This record gives sequence, C-alpha cells and structure tokens, in this order.
Amino acid sequence: MSAPKKRNFKIEAFKHRVELDPKYAEKTWKILEHAIHEIYNHNASGLSFEELYRNAYNMVLHKYGEKLYSGLVATMTCHLKEISRSIEAAQGGLFLEELNRKWEEHNKALQMIRDILMYMDRTFVPINHKTPVHDLGLNLWRDNIIYSSKIQTRLLDTLLDLIERERTGEVINRGLMRNVTKMLMDLGSSVYQENFEKPFLEVSASFYSLESQQFIECCDCGEYLKKAERRLNEEIERVTHYLDSKSETKITFVVETEMIANHMQRLVHMENSGLVNMLLDDKYEDLSRMYSLFRRVPEGLSMIKEVMTVHLRETGRQLVSDPDRLKDPVDFVQHLLDAKDKYDKINSTAFNNDKTFQNALNSSFEYFINLNNRSPEFISLYVDDKLRKGLKGVSEEDVEAVLDKVMMLFRYLQEKDVFEKYYKQHLAKRLLSGKTISDDAERSMIVKLKTECGYQFTSKLEGMFTDMKTSQDTMQGFYASQSFDSGDSPTLAVQVLTTGSWPTQPSPSCNLPAEILGVCERFRAYYLGTHTGRRLTWQTNMGTADIKATFGKGQKHELNVSTYQMCVLMLFNSSDHMSYKEIVQATGIPAAELKRCLQSLACVKGKNVLRKEPMSKDIAEDDVFYFNDKFTSKFFKVKIGTVVAQKESEPEKQETRQRVEEDRKPQIEAAIVRIMKSRRVLDHNNIVAEVTKQLQARFLPNPVVIKKRIESLIEREFLERDKADRKLYRYLA
Repeated sequence: MSAPKKRNFKIEAFKHRVELDPKYAEKTWKILEHAIHEIYNHNASGLSFEELYRNAYNMVLHKYGEKLYSGLVATMTCHLKEISRSIEAAQGGLFLEELNRKWEEHNKALQMIRDILMYMDRTFVPINHKTPVHDLGLNLWRDNIIYSSKIQTRLLDTLLDLIERERTGEVINRGLMRNVTKMLMDLGSSVYQENFEKPFLEVSASFYSLESQQFIECCDCGEYLKKAERRLNEEIERVTHYLDSKSETKITFVVETEMIANHMQRLVHMENSGLVNMLLDDKYEDLSRMYSLFRRVPEGLSMIKEVMTVHLRETGRQLVSDPDRLKDPVDFVQHLLDAKDKYDKINSTAFNNDKTFQNALNSSFEYFINLNNRSPEFISLYVDDKLRKGLKGVSEEDVEAVLDKVMMLFRYLQEKDVFEKYYKQHLAKRLLSGKTISDDAERSMIVKLKTECGYQFTSKLEGMFTDMKTSQDTMQGFYASQSFDSGDSPTLAVQVLTTGSWPTQPSPSCNLPAEILGVCERFRAYYLGTHTGRRLTWQTNMGTADIKATFGKGQKHELNVSTYQMCVLMLFNSSDHMSYKEIVQATGIPAAELKRCLQSLACVKGKNVLRKEPMSKDIAEDDVFYFNDKFTSKFFKVKIGTVVAQKESEPEKQETRQRVEEDRKPQIEAAIVRIMKSRRVLDHNNIVAEVTKQLQARFLPNPVVIKKRIESLIEREFLERDKADRKLYRYLA
C-alpha cells in the first residue's frame, strides 16, 4: 500500500485590514485607571472584573503593554502619596494603627489590581523584564511610605520606644507590633534589617550595658544571674511574638555579651556569692543557672571549670595535709568520699553531666589524693573498718554502693601496688581473726579489684581464701585421725597459710606453754605425714586463744586473747606475780609486742586481769605484774584486744615502703625486657617513657630507679650500650 500524501496547511492573513480606533488605548486606559481609583477608594463592588480583565488583555494584545504598565505605576504612586500624607497626619499612638490599616488596605487593593492585570503579569512583564505587579506594589509602598522622610524616622522611634516600654514592664499591643514588623519583612530582608533590626540591636546593647552595670552594683551573683536569665528569656519570647526568627541569635548574642561575657570575671569571683561560695553552700540552682548562661559565651565554661578546679585542688590539699584528719584514717577517707559525692552531685545536677567537668574533677581528686603518700594505706584501712563492722546489718545493695565508691578513690591512686600491700595485710587479719562481716562482700571487693587491675593483682588475695577453706578440711581430717580425751586437753584450730599468698614476715617464735606445745607437735606430725615436701613455721604473732580463768570468790570468765597474751597469762598459773624481765625470759616474746600485750592486760579499764606496780599507762622494764584476783566483769566472755595503733608507726611505714620498692624492681625490669625484646634498639628517654606508660596502672616508676634497673640488666647481659651513642641501648638475645 502506498503512504497517504502529506497536506500542507497555510494560514492566510485577513482579507480586510482591521482598523483600530486611534484613541482606543487612551479610552481603555481611562476605564482601567478609573477602576484602580475605585479600588483604592473602596468602591470595587460596582466593578465588572471580567470586563476590566478583557480591557487589560486587549491593551497588551494590541501592543499597549508599556502604556498600561507606566500608567499603573503613576496611578499607584499618586494614591500612595495620598496615603503617606494620611499616615503622617496620624497623632501619637494612632500612627502605627493608621500605618497598619493602610498597609492592609494597600495589600487588598494590590490583590484586585493583580487579578485585573494578570495577562500583563504573565506575558508583557517577563518578556520586557519588568517587576511583577505585586512586587511593584510592595516596592512603591517601600519608596513612598517607609522611605518617606517624615515616616521613616518616626516609625523606627515608635517601634524602639514600644520595645523599651515593654522592657520596663508596660503592656504593649504585640499584635500591632507583629503586623508592622511583618510588613517590613515582606518588603524585603534588607528593609527589615536596615530600618529596624540594626538600630534595634544597637539600642538593646546600650540598654543592657547600662542595666548590667546597675544590677552588678546592687545584686549578689545568684540574683544577678536570675535577672540575666529572665532578660534572655524575655528577648527570646519577644522574637517569637513579633520579630523575625532570624533576629533571635542576634539579640541573644547582644544580651549574652552585655550581661554575661563582659562581667564573667566579676561574677565568678564575686565576694560572698561567687562560684566558690555556690560550691561551698551547695547552691545547685544557682550553679545550674551559671552553667547554662556561661555555656552561651566563649570561654565561659572554661572559666567555671578553671575556678572550680583551683578551689577543689586547694580544699583537697588542705584536707589531705590536715594533721587532725590524719589521726583517723576512716574519717580521712570518709571526707574524701563525701567530697566526691558532693562534686558528682554538682556535676549531675547543675552541670548537665558535662564530660569536661567530670574529667576536671577526676584530675583534681587524683592530684590531691596522691599528695599524701599514706592515702593507699588509709583507703585500705577504710575498707578494713567497713568489712569488719561498719557495714554490719546493711543491705547487699548498700554494701556494693560503698565498695563502688571506694573503688572510685582507688582508681585515683598512682601507687596501687602500695594499696595492694596494705590490703593484703588487712585482709589477712580479718580472715585469721574471723572478723569479716561477709565473705560475699570480701569476694565482691576482690572481683572489683580484679576487674580494675587484672588477675595478677588479686591472685594472692584469692589464694588466701583458698587457704582458709583448705585449712577447715585439714582440721576435720586431723581430728578424725586423732583419739582425743574430752576434758582439759586444749582444742587446736590451725590455719595453714601458703607462704607466697600471705603477708607473713619471719617472726621469732615465742615459748608456747607445755600444754599447747604437745597438741601443736601432734598436728605437725599429722600434717607432714599427709603432705610431702612441706615445712611448717608457727606464726605465733597472728594467733588467738580462748582461756578459762577463775578469779576471787570463784568467779569464772572466758578470756579471748592473742597467742602472746595467752603465753603471758599461763605463767600466772604457777606464780602470783612476775617482773617484766622474768616474763621476757619465760616467753621469748619480742619486747615491742610484749609491752603492747602487758598494756592491754594490765592498763585497760574493765579488761585488767593483771595489775602492775607502779601503776602507769606505759610499761617499764622494772615493772612487776600481779594476777588481779579482784577482776570482775558483767560478761562471762571477755575479749581483751591488743593495744595496737590503727595506722602504721613510722618505722613500720618505712619497712612497708622498702618492701614495696623491692617488689617494684622485678616489675620494672620485666617491662624493660618486654619493650626491648619488641623494639630491639631504643634510646634512654623512650625506654623511660614506655616503661612509665606500661606500669602506670599499678604505680608511677621513678626515672632514677628505671635507670638503675637498666644498669642492672646491662651487668647481667640482657642489654648493651651502643658503642657510638651511649644513650642508645640494644637488646641481647
């Protein structure tokens, strides 16, 4: 099939030329001009908008768009000049109302005019790059009304005056203010900014500068911050009610600068009410307000943090160096915990749990806790006190809470190995004397230490618990294998301690009474018979005994005493009185220990089962001791404790410190060897830095000690110095 032929269509011109009335454009414009006048005069109800639209359409169609556009500009300008005069004539408070009313009328008129000239807006305006009718109306309003010499200044003054009156407590017409500022925004952001916002910000800065000076002279810090916060909230509220939302950051910046940034130093250091006073008096609300206001300004929070840190470090330094506090270790640690609780609460309640503030608190506590080299000992004594009696009858949750707080202080210690040394001693005493309130609490503390420092830190502590359990089984086996006569034979309870796990020191064994010695020998024979390759050494300084004693008039008591005290008391079975020197010779107890024993037996009121002559608090070498026949007590069981210092004496402290230093040497050497094994060659400064980094979880090694350990390793041929560079070390495989 053949494709259909294409037909070409042609539109021909009119056969007869259309003749337009020469005065067509003028007549049509007159109709439209009249309509615009009527619209502005509120007589639009009688107009035919369809007919007017057609007239405007035809004018544009017949190429009279320019005449129509320029005529519109002239007519609107004429009307706006009349409106301008009407607004200028308005008096006082009516000025803004008149301006607002005329603005609303102008907008309505503009809407109608735009509807009539819609065709011109769509075709003529874009082709000829003219301003659209609506925008033209706004521009003409701006130029003839807002920029009018008599209106411009008056409008700004009126707006600023109303805002100032509102700031001083007057109620103003916010709806009218919103309409007027919205008008300025509708006319373009530059109109709003130049004719209102910039002067508004300048006036506000002057207002708040003056007001802040007045406030700071007559208010304390807390009161001033309340006023500043109120002013800030007022400005934010003002923006939401009748200003451009973009003005919020600008006006708040003005208030922040004038009321806070310019007075930060004075506020923080204000006498009797500044930051330090707020911290001392627990003014959480004021602190929270200061934090929220100061965080708005540059360096505001840094200043709070700095002043708080200086104050905390100073008060902490006074606390840890106060001689009265050092007399009672438990009270010392309790004050540290109270201070920690207080500042943690301040950070959570007032400072929004700010991480930088928390870090500042941690570094401050670490700083002053380590100023006192007895802090590890005191923290261990605090735990000892709590686990002996302080937490008796307390719920499990509360025990955990106390232990968690102690662990918080433990984390701040730089010498954790010193704490471990003391903790081991105190734990040993608790376990051996059966004075711990709860095995669960003890194990919980060890788990916490293990989590914090690793298995190596707690392995010996766990070994102590294992020994206690094994000892129970050993004693059951011992008694099962022996045939004891029930009666006056002493009952023995032995705890067999593994040498490496317990903090035992070689102590001269005292001369045990014959009655006890027999049972001890039988136990030794049993134990060594069941365990091969072991050695037993009696630690008489760590034991306790229960003795039945009969006093005058047949009064009987059971005395709970230490092993040393038992050895002394048993001497009085065969003698009524003994001199100090005789007791020393008979028992073989070291002098310092013996004096403490005799003090507790003869000098403590209510526990004085012996009496001494001459009577005094201290024991002298020429003292004579007598069995106190007249001893009475309302209790059948009488516990006679040994007079012992809660803290270590200075020589004991030196000895412990020396043992710690000795224990550190192999740890430092091990760290050096580990580092050199992996790095092969390293200079002196880097070795010191790496060793410190590796060991700081347990203690801060002294660079001098590190140097000595390197020398020792060189002597033992683990390392060698580089021949060219003496500061460089090489690892020898």
